[in-house]
Amino acid sequence: MQPALAPQNNTAGVLSVIAGSFCFSVNDMGVKLLSGDYALHQLVLMRGVVALAVALVLLVPLDGGFAVLRTRRPGAHLLRGILIVVSNACYFLALVTLPLADVLAIFFVAPLLITALSVPLLGEKVGMRRWASVAVGLVGVVVMVRPGDETFRPEALLPLVSALAYSVTSLVTRRIGGTERASAMALYIQLAFILVSGAFGLALGDGRLAGEGGATLAFLLRGWAMPSGADLAVITLIGVVSACGSWLVAQGYRICEAGLAAPFEYSALPLAVFWGAAVFGDWPATTAWAGMVLIVGSGLYMLWRESIRGRRIAARRPAGR
Repeated sequence: MQPALAPQNNTAGVLSVIAGSFCFSVNDMGVKLLSGDYALHQLVLMRGVVALAVALVLLVPLDGGFAVLRTRRPGAHLLRGILIVVSNACYFLALVTLPLADVLAIFFVAPLLITALSVPLLGEKVGMRRWASVAVGLVGVVVMVRPGDETFRPEALLPLVSALAYSVTSLVTRRIGGTERASAMALYIQLAFILVSGAFGLALGDGRLAGEGGATLAFLLRGWAMPSGADLAVITLIGVVSACGSWLVAQGYRICEAGLAAPFEYSALPLAVFWGAAVFGDWPATTAWAGMVLIVGSGLYMLWRESIRGRRIAARRPAGR
């Protein structure tokens, strides 16, 4: 028997989504801050252990107890785990050399990709206005990535791959959302992070493949290091905010109209601009601002079209980052 749906509370739902977006922005800032000294798989493993503990001790009991962890769809959870690990890896690797706001803005093409992929994967119908919105958003990605330009950086393609993997994850989530609870999906994702990063660390954690190849490859292949007290505090923080962010956004969509809640996820973009400027001294270039306007504008239009059609919005983050 499925638990009863939470009563609708739009104000609380919107505040939950904003709070969850803030948590994700702190997570991104923390990972970028530590990316010069630790391996990606080490950070993901340590963050995952903290997030799993938070989920088991705090979030699962809030969502109905350990009974909600029973699943009828183990294969779907496995697929979601693989996809979200790929999405997170590409996203975090991009953070090494690109400004926070640029990475997040390109990632925000995900709602548009979800709409485009829902046609072949779910058999949904998409009208011309929403296809036009997808096209405008992709133009924004081209503006930000600048393929063929002398300033082009291959790392700029990583957030696009991340968004694509996340989009497929969201469609899988839509398939299983009727039988699986948000806390269970978030917990299984943390398990996927722990298993994959742990296996990667056992295979390559000695750093034998680390060497020349740029900051991005160094982040992926360097050996593990013992964190200092201050860095351990940051790792603990990103584990806590990762778990809480996933739960807050999922809870926001539970108790709020999806069409009202979804646009507030874009509050993460000004937060990314703030963290980038305040912590790393990064400020988006003029072309980046233009790309952000195209991507965010088309994404908001897409969400508005979804809401007035009375459709369920897929642009959520039940898996987290």
